[in-house]
Amino acid sequence: MTITLGYQIPNFSYPGGVETLFDTVRAQALEAESSGFDTVLVMDHFYQLPGIGTPDQPMMEAYSTLAALAASTSTVQLSTLVTGNTYRNPTLLAKTVSTLDVISHGRAILGLGAGWFELEHHQLGFDFDTFTERFEKLDEALQIIHPMLRDERPEFEGRWYRTHGAMNVPRFRDSVPIMLGGQGERKTFRLAARYADHMNIITSTDELTRKVQVLKQRCEEIDRDPATLKTSYLTSVVLVETEAEAAAMLERVPEERRSRAFVGTADVLSERLGTLVAESGLDGLIVNAPFNGHVPGVVAALGEALAPVVVG
Repeated sequence: MTITLGYQIPNFSYPGGVETLFDTVRAQALEAESSGFDTVLVMDHFYQLPGIGTPDQPMMEAYSTLAALAASTSTVQLSTLVTGNTYRNPTLLAKTVSTLDVISHGRAILGLGAGWFELEHHQLGFDFDTFTERFEKLDEALQIIHPMLRDERPEFEGRWYRTHGAMNVPRFRDSVPIMLGGQGERKTFRLAARYADHMNIITSTDELTRKVQVLKQRCEEIDRDPATLKTSYLTSVVLVETEAEAAAMLERVPEERRSRAFVGTADVLSERLGTLVAESGLDGLIVNAPFNGHVPGVVAALGEALAPVVVG
């Protein structure tokens, strides 16, 4: 499993309203599949995130959406970017992603992170805990999920979770790939080196090359070949027809997100993002288009522009 070019759908506020909401999601996934994207991803949130919209804007539940997309597509891999570990018991999550893998005929990826959006936890009744405790939970969860996705029956008794010979049937493949998301060098990267097949690095572009190197060091510390842990980078893109539009569109990007957002024509985006991937040593790229991804033709244009320089 490798994510070379992924398309993330972070936004469900579309002009047609709820009546055509999933039709618009499906149309984006089908455009992605036909234009060079190898993976389609959704966020695992229940409220819209700051910087994209307001908490009361539409947000589809991730795994219901992915299951529907599995029936609507045929080749793209399907994943969250990323599942909030605090929202689900690890045995249930292993079962959920294995079921998605069956429905999609082996196209599921388990994206996983520690969880961070405090408002969701507070209002929906999930324990938020401290930063350290959330990573303790993620570590324990991986000790259960990793074997369950590989036809093993884990025995585990931890501070946060326990399981006694948990079975996971049916399964479509010998294993479902695991992708962690984040940027923490001491906690997230060490867990990725131990358990993950893929690491999606979320950081500013000027930190990216260094982060890739640190991740390689974490692999070497446990005698893992760094080449076996694939990497990708998440960025927001805004496709415009002319450079004159680019400056105006950049103003719409929240300031805190501009360090990892790209605005430009198809030629500009392909050149800048292709250079970013090559110079940083990444294996792949994941983009979202929160402003205009729902507009017919935008996702296809992004795939046609980026696939030759990223996949090639």
